[in-house]
Amino acid sequence: MSQIFLKEIEVVKTKVINLSTLVEENLYRAVSSVESKSSSLALEVIEKDKAIDAEETRLEEEILKVLALHQPLATDLRYLITILKVNDELERIGDLAVNVAERTQALVEVKSIEMPFDFNTMSQRVCEMLKKSIDALVHLNRDRAVEVFSLDDEVDEIHSNMYKLFKAGIVENIDDLDALSNYLSISKHLERIADHAENIAEDILYLIDGVIVRHNRDSITG
Repeated sequence: MSQIFLKEIEVVKTKVINLSTLVEENLYRAVSSVESKSSSLALEVIEKDKAIDAEETRLEEEILKVLALHQPLATDLRYLITILKVNDELERIGDLAVNVAERTQALVEVKSIEMPFDFNTMSQRVCEMLKKSIDALVHLNRDRAVEVFSLDDEVDEIHSNMYKLFKAGIVENIDDLDALSNYLSISKHLERIADHAENIAEDILYLIDGVIVRHNRDSITG
């Protein structure tokens, strides 16, 4: 294995860590914008996404360059393919964080209502899932990747309950429709972020074990 190849792999590792950090920080901003109903913080999320998109593009270009120049095999090939997939998942999470921020901006413009669902618990679980998936990636920690899956049921339950609250809310007071619609969208975006965090965890398990667990997760979680 050449020193040039090893250095380029380190560049890939550094770039994916940088991207992960940017995405995680922007998700926290998006969540905070909802909590505080801050248009300025929501705008910051949207602006920061430009850096995420640029970093995602640079990482993809770096991986494709390494694949083309060195044609790696076995473990090295699996690592690069996994990072390429993770790169896409992180970019999608970044886009969903922007969607959450845009809903914050919309909420500021409509009639204010009390938060209709357990946003605090849901957002905490989603942020925790992303953090654990990133930790699993950085440290190649199988146990941390598995922990991601156990958090998703609670996120799904809260999101499912939000649909019921939405229906009940508009029956009770149709004037709340705009606000309820925005909160429903926020819930959906968070649920999708959780799905992408799970995908990253699946990718890490593939990297570590060499087994695709997408359709057989019970064998991993017990």
